[in-house]
Amino acid sequence: MTESAEHENRRPGRLAALLTGITNEAISAAGGFAGGVYMRSSTPGLLRLAVLAGLPGPLFRPWWRLHVDRRFPVADAYRLGVQVVLPDATETMRRYPQFAAGLPFQFGSVYVPVVGASTTYGVLALLRPSASDAIEVLPDRDRMVRLAEYLGAALRTLGDSDGSAVVWDGEPLCVRPPASGPPVGRIGRFTWDPATDVVTADNRLHALLGAPPGQFADTSQALADTVAAADAHQIMTALRETAAGRPPPLPLHVHAVDGTLRLLELWTTRDASVPSGTHPVRGIVLDPDIGSAADGAADLLPEGVFCLDRLGLIVYANPRAAQLLGRPRTQLLGRSLWEGVPWLDRPAYEDHLREALLSPDPVHFHVVRPLDRDGKPPPHPHGGDWLALSVYPGPDILTCKVVPANRVADPSPDPAPADLPQADGSATEVTAMAPLYRPIILAIALTEAVTARQVSAVVMQELLPAFGGRRLAIYLLQDRHLYLAWETGFPQGFLAPFEGVGLDTRLPGVETLTSGRPLFFESMQQLAAAYPGVPLDATEGARAFLPLIASGRPVGSCILGFDRPRGFSTEERTVLTALAGLIAHAMEKARRYDTEAALARGLQQALLPRHLSAHPRVETVGRYLPGTQGMDVGGDWYDVVESGDGLALVIGDVQGHGVQAAATMGQLRSAVRAFALSDRPPDEVLSGTNHLLIDLDPGQFASCCYIRLDPVTGLARVARAGHLPPIIRYPDGHTHILDIPGGVVLGVDPHAQYPATELQLEPDAILALYTDGLVERPGFDIDEGITALRVALARAGSPAARPGGRSLAGVADRLTATARHVADRPDDIALLLTKRRPTPRHRP
Repeated sequence: MTESAEHENRRPGRLAALLTGITNEAISAAGGFAGGVYMRSSTPGLLRLAVLAGLPGPLFRPWWRLHVDRRFPVADAYRLGVQVVLPDATETMRRYPQFAAGLPFQFGSVYVPVVGASTTYGVLALLRPSASDAIEVLPDRDRMVRLAEYLGAALRTLGDSDGSAVVWDGEPLCVRPPASGPPVGRIGRFTWDPATDVVTADNRLHALLGAPPGQFADTSQALADTVAAADAHQIMTALRETAAGRPPPLPLHVHAVDGTLRLLELWTTRDASVPSGTHPVRGIVLDPDIGSAADGAADLLPEGVFCLDRLGLIVYANPRAAQLLGRPRTQLLGRSLWEGVPWLDRPAYEDHLREALLSPDPVHFHVVRPLDRDGKPPPHPHGGDWLALSVYPGPDILTCKVVPANRVADPSPDPAPADLPQADGSATEVTAMAPLYRPIILAIALTEAVTARQVSAVVMQELLPAFGGRRLAIYLLQDRHLYLAWETGFPQGFLAPFEGVGLDTRLPGVETLTSGRPLFFESMQQLAAAYPGVPLDATEGARAFLPLIASGRPVGSCILGFDRPRGFSTEERTVLTALAGLIAHAMEKARRYDTEAALARGLQQALLPRHLSAHPRVETVGRYLPGTQGMDVGGDWYDVVESGDGLALVIGDVQGHGVQAAATMGQLRSAVRAFALSDRPPDEVLSGTNHLLIDLDPGQFASCCYIRLDPVTGLARVARAGHLPPIIRYPDGHTHILDIPGGVVLGVDPHAQYPATELQLEPDAILALYTDGLVERPGFDIDEGITALRVALARAGSPAARPGGRSLAGVADRLTATARHVADRPDDIALLLTKRRPTPRHRP
């Protein structure tokens, strides 16, 4: 084996050992009960849970994958590079309602990005008991920050060592968290030297194994045979992997000859001077059956008692528990709860178990055991014996009590959280996922969607992966025809023939809407048999056609596609139909928003000038971008007005948004134009406008910058009323922020003065007037935004700018390019650029 190949084989083990060690150290240092590390994956935009300590992996499968653009704390920590501290469930619900809806339990959490140099590798996460406030959690957060910094540096080194990126594409490693106290049960310790194959064991290990010193040879194989002969090969493999720096997921669960469960923990200390594969290995052998919960008294209790560790492993069960659970003790001990008692694998039961793992209080609920004792769930709630189950949380062990119960109520499972989609919209192949989906998650996500496109995106992110779907199409009804609003996963052009089909067309997407009934086809063969001649794509998968009906009004159709044939249980059909109603109401609201927003934008555009006054010696260009958050029109405006033999350059911003702000803006624009047309001086224009606004008393104020420019001489007189300073770019390329004195905003002080300042605008110089929407960014000082605009203005007019970009219109487009491509603009943006043309040269 070459050196590079050997390194490549060692690298995954080194990465796993590094992540596992940091996670457990974070739990110990920051007082948590569980934690993990999310890592970026080879799929763009997708994070994967790499290590989970202190919680059973199967119970938390919905959180194994996470989009970086989701409203989840892990995603925010990764995407924004910020630390997220959630001291309790209340703060979690306030900031991340979708996350809280999936895990509505009493716990706090902390999330710290893992960064090495300029690369963000993932997020270190910690779950901890609830705190009274965020201040109480800050010391723990600081400890996690230090660990995250160490991890980031180590990951950078690990990646640079072979030039490849550090990613995680597999399932998470589920590991035991650090013990909060001495292990429960008998314990023995040993050390193994791989170089000599000598095992040194303490007396307690010999006592635990019932083998006095000297009775078995002190070799690794002898140790493995004595601890668990049937599982000796697993022990030997674990010893070799640990010595090579690739510790397997631990603890290792093995069984003695008599079936007794034993746990094996291994670790090593790396030393660069020691050859690979020869690092000394230390370990413990734990016999957890002999402890406080498993003494003779517990075996004699009339109630059923069994114990789970924090990974869901059954470490003890008394005879009564085995009897009530319907499973022999030999099939319980050493197995996961879902393997030992498979009929507990129901969403409602799993939700209660999650609560016991994440909350400090006992959890009580009822379960139904199937009568046939074959381990399968009963077909209906009356098909088994009722049991009352109580789970008492502990730092290391969960103690469960089970007793017979008389109950007839329907235990229909409460849906649990949806599986999270991958970045490309795909999901792990699942069956019968509907019971695992909590409809409130989709409802919460839909409340944040405003436009029809946003609603469609939420459906793609939430509904499609929850049911294992790969394709989605949403059609909306308009003038008795269906038009495609959103599609993903279908072959390119496949849906084109269905665009604009009428309601009299015999297609499943039409008939589900006209009949109001959902249509489910378990395979393409079923669909073709029901609708002969209907075009089919290349897959053989199932299809679900859902009617979108809101308050009795038809809205459209939703189509879910699957890659393979599958059935739809009664519960799934019910859930999908209910979810379609949620989607229909959200889409109806979004369509009203789109219509009303278009009207509002039309009103706003009508208040802005269609044409700017022109002069042969002056070029002006204006740009206006409306805010995209909400439907309220804004109060930003700009104008160029003839003023005597010159031009008046105006820009302003009315405080607030809405129709009132737009109306006030229209009144101020008219007033300024009137003053400008009468060629009043700038200070008088602003004073007169100020008095007008005070007399109108709209309860609003406005900022304004007014400049009277002489196109021939370039003399400009400037007055400001609380507005941002102009920026000038000189012909030689350097720029300057004009520190011009000014007065307070308009509409506040009737005695305010607005002094005028003179400046010279040279030919080919560019004067920029703008509103705060162009320079304000959350979390940054506005002065930084103004400086950034000044730098951008210098670059936009430089010779290095692309051809056409040096024109005044090109400069305006470059200054607003970033804002145009931002999906969420919280404020309006207005920009007015002015440039004097050079004096034309006359030929002799």
